[in-house]
Parts: sequence; C-alpha cells; structure tokens
Amino acid sequence: MKKQSDIKLFEEKKVRSVWDEEQEKWYISIVDVVAVLTDSPNPQVYWRVLKKRLKDEGNETVTNCNGLKMEAPDGKMRLTDIADTEQLFRLIQSIPSPKAEPFKLWLAKVASERLDEMQDPELSIDRALEQYLALGYSESWINQRLKSIEIRKELTDEWRKRGVKEGQQFATLTDIITKAWSEKTTKEYKILKGLKKENLRDNMTNTELILNMLAEASTKDISAATNPENFAQSKKAAKQGGNVARVAKKALEAKTGKKVVTALNAKKVLSLGNK
Repeated sequence: MKKQSDIKLFEEKKVRSVWDEEQEKWYISIVDVVAVLTDSPNPQVYWRVLKKRLKDEGNETVTNCNGLKMEAPDGKMRLTDIADTEQLFRLIQSIPSPKAEPFKLWLAKVASERLDEMQDPELSIDRALEQYLALGYSESWINQRLKSIEIRKELTDEWRKRGVKEGQQFATLTDIITKAWSEKTTKEYKILKGLKKENLRDNMTNTELILNMLAEASTKDISAATNPENFAQSKKAAKQGGNVARVAKKALEAKTGKKVVTALNAKKVLSLGNK
C-alpha cells in the first residue's frame, strides 16, 4: 500500500499515524492512543495486558489489528500495533477514560478532514496556514513554507515517475540536494540548528527556504529533462540541482558578507519576534 506517515496532536500528545492511499483510511498507533487515554507511565505494558485479555475474550478487533514499523521516541523504526479508525472506536470502549468521548470526536474529525482534503486540496493548505499562524510564524515565512511544500511534492512526484523508492532512497536524494547547496548533510544541518526530531524546513529562515526550494525545483527540472533511468542517475540529477542553489548562495554571501545557513531555528526566531 502507498503510505504517508504523519503525527497528529491530541491535547499536545503525539499520535503516530499512517495514511493508506489505496484504502483511503488512517492507521494509528494503538500504544499512542493508550497513552492519550490512560496517562499510563508505561502504555506499552498497558496495551500488552489489555490485548491479551481481549484476545482471551475472543475479541475479533484485536485479532484483526496489524503491525507496522513506525518511528519510536528513540528515532528508530520499530514494529507497533496499528488500527484503523473503526477498529479504534471499538477498542476505546475497553479503555475506561474520561477522555474517551473527546478523543472519539477528534478521531472522527481527523478522518473527515483527510477525505475532505482529497476532494479539495486547497483545504489542506488552509489548515496548514492556520496551524503555522497559531504557532506564531510570520505571514511572509508561511507563504514561503507553503510554496516549499508544493515544490517538494512536484519533486517527489518526479522521483516516483523515475522509479525511486519512498523511504531510504527519497532520504538519500534529499540528503544529496541539501549537502550540495548548503554544504551540510541533513543531519549536520539539524545539529547546527539544535534540532532533534523537528522538521528542518520548519526551522529554516526565509532565505534558507528559498534556496532549498531552488535546489529542489532545479532537481525536478533537471530530472524531467534528462530522464534518469536508475537511482544512480537520479543521484546525479539531485547533486546538479543542489549545485544550482549553491551558486546562488555563494553569490548572495559574497554580496552581503553574511552566511546563509545559520543556527537560527523557529524557537529562536519566534522568541526574537515576541520581544
């Protein structure tokens, strides 16, 4: 199945989820739901005990739950039990919690919003705009960020056409582009900004975002023009695209005397803006 990972927030708690394009439904980490509903210090143990009890009772919902590798708190991909929204509604009935009803309403809203966005993609842009505004980002930065999302999608669509595999190969090509224009790997870039699991693009300045967009747009155009037939050729196109932005970065730095790639991250920028 074609999967798109995401992290949802319920009362500021992370709920890992995966969208299945073929089934058109969300699959959500059961352990994360348990953590939300129970405030248990060890939701894994809570779910393990509950799962055994429900299995002993012959509960079909538990039997039909599947496992999927998701990113764990330590950053590693680990197998975790997942359930679709319908299965979760049934499982929630077995978890005594005052948050059960609010969570079910939230879950229904999440599922509905995704289906709405499939019918009208502009809705996802509107929701992203609202979320960034609520976090305190400036409108000029948000406009750049939303444009960067559009350009990124065009690039990943191009990679899929060329047979590039989602996951590790996407990450490798992204790293090549980032290294080519910024002179830092994605990991080095995040370390510079003091980031761990945060999204790197969400912590770029306007100028960094613009140059990253130039690198990704150039890579897409070069790939479309050269028609790479294998991953090695796509890597070459990625480096060439990144180099286009590197030339622009060097020219700008020569004119301003300032480095483009900086340690500024979203928290620092927003705190400065609030002073």
